[in-house]
Amino acid sequence: MEQVRTRFAPSPTGALHAGAVRTALFAYLVAKHSNGKFILRIEDTDQLRNVDNATQNIIDSLKYLGLNWDEGPDIGGSFGPYTQSQRLDIYKSWANKLITDKRAYVDPYSKEELEALRTKAKTQKKPFLFRDHRPTKFETWNGTKPLRFLSEPKTYKWNDAIMGNLSSGPESIDDFIIIKSDGFPTYNFAHIIDDYLMKISHVIRSQEFLPSVPKFLNLYEALNIQVPIMATPPQVLNENNSRKLSKREGAKQLLEYKKIGILPEAMINMIASLGWNDGTNNEIFSLEQLVKIFELSRVQRSGARFSEQRLLWLNGYYIRHLDENQLLNKVKSFWPKSATKYSKEYKLKVLNLIKERLKYLDEIPKLSEFFFSDLPINNQLILKNSSLSKLKTSEIVDLLKKTKASLMKSDFSIENLTEKLNELLKLTNQPPAILFSLIRIATTQSPASPAIFETLNVLDKDRSLKRIDALINNLSEA
Repeated sequence: MEQVRTRFAPSPTGALHAGAVRTALFAYLVAKHSNGKFILRIEDTDQLRNVDNATQNIIDSLKYLGLNWDEGPDIGGSFGPYTQSQRLDIYKSWANKLITDKRAYVDPYSKEELEALRTKAKTQKKPFLFRDHRPTKFETWNGTKPLRFLSEPKTYKWNDAIMGNLSSGPESIDDFIIIKSDGFPTYNFAHIIDDYLMKISHVIRSQEFLPSVPKFLNLYEALNIQVPIMATPPQVLNENNSRKLSKREGAKQLLEYKKIGILPEAMINMIASLGWNDGTNNEIFSLEQLVKIFELSRVQRSGARFSEQRLLWLNGYYIRHLDENQLLNKVKSFWPKSATKYSKEYKLKVLNLIKERLKYLDEIPKLSEFFFSDLPINNQLILKNSSLSKLKTSEIVDLLKKTKASLMKSDFSIENLTEKLNELLKLTNQPPAILFSLIRIATTQSPASPAIFETLNVLDKDRSLKRIDALINNLSEA
């Protein structure tokens, strides 16, 4: 095939997670690396498993990551429809071709009869093969019964662009259903027809389909269709390296990460590293860089672990490396409600203080609320502080009064605050662990904050002194 054309073809059976999206990313990178086309196709032929809004979730998930497709169900293209349930006549036509060529037949057995045959094989300790029970006479297909592919078992050898040279014996090939009794095709049949008609050059899919490749090869031959390049990435494993990352095992929906403020750049970077590297120690890649350097030959064959800890590290890195305007734009929906009345300039000051501690954007309210509103006084913060809890209430009040007196003489520039508070350390003969912790609690009602000098500078003089006064009064009344 002249042009590289890849596809991501999920079933709308639930929300996408990182493991599934890794297939989409690799397919996207293969296409774009060669100036090819990336296609989105929705494989919804298993009607009983389809989930409402799952297709929209797929579309929203890919858009979140910036994996834009060139053809698909929402934008059309030259080879549509791109939703399998809208292509039933196409599959029926190809099924009739197989019937004419005597490579497909009506399955005459009921579920009960088929189960009895399976049980008999199990009793005899033999593998069940449907081809051992083909009917002697084939019925005319009218669509009310399943249609099976008539296989021709043989040995196959093939090359997988990731897994290398593979092979299988004739025992792995059996007659399989291609059209169900509800008129919908099976995956085993429909994807081969669609990939051919849509001129797909590379089929990238997960390892669960690897045992079925011999069946696919048998069907390719029967249909006289050229086999596309196949590539099977390693499994994406959970945090414990124990199981495949999957919806069944509780994998988090991709859009949940978007909701808490994981930047698409971080998620792309994380997913790209699942089973792939560029041969260097580099850990940071933009999507544009990945397009330039990605090659299937550098995808490993062993499983790759999805690590939320690494994802958060990557996200923190990208947060810190965004320029001010980009970051302000990204965090618009994450500010606490109390920030609404504050200016862009003030928010930027706050953001520059807290961004070093941000792992995801949904942490912003917790880390910044005290910059926008006076939080209720919480004396437990003093009691839970190992240094401050050793002091008497009168000692704490005295420290606060001395702090107030010192800060009243400050112009609240960072330089002057640094000078005044360092002088206060000498005056009170207290270590920073006590004095600065007390000032932090008094002015923020938080056990932690950015550097105390910068925090006071942003809060400003009037608000800082007002809050220190409030704690003095609270403790004096206790």
